[in-house]
Amino acid sequence: MKPFTELRIAIASDHAGYDLKQSVINHLQSKGAAIYDFGCYSTESCDYPDFAHPLALAVENGEYDFGITICSTGNGICMTANKHQGIRAALCWDIPLAQLARQHNNANVLGLPAKFVTQDLALQMVDTFFTTDFEGGRHERRINKIPVC
Repeated sequence: MKPFTELRIAIASDHAGYDLKQSVINHLQSKGAAIYDFGCYSTESCDYPDFAHPLALAVENGEYDFGITICSTGNGICMTANKHQGIRAALCWDIPLAQLARQHNNANVLGLPAKFVTQDLALQMVDTFFTTDFEGGRHERRINKIPVC
């Protein structure tokens, strides 16, 4: 895995994930990661697909190494991102899930449920996700079967 100083990370949230997103951005920037915020930009009610689709396209096109999506449950924004063929967004609510999402599923987007995790836990999951490598091997075969032709 690249060191944080070499990572390009896209991040997006809806209004329910805005505060956690700000904490994640500050945390990653303090480690030297390059962050691009696709929105939203306040706690005013908004629609997560408006931010998830541009993030997913940018990660899919290689503009960013990884993405992070955040909404209340994490479900809707992950579902939206996963509509893109090159995206493997994993909804995580504990550290082992974040680790296995990278190790076994080569996830390229970390989905966080803002209303169901503490800020401390979210930051630990972020660190775990970005310091865990994909194992490849038997998992590679399965990953290659995910996209629909």
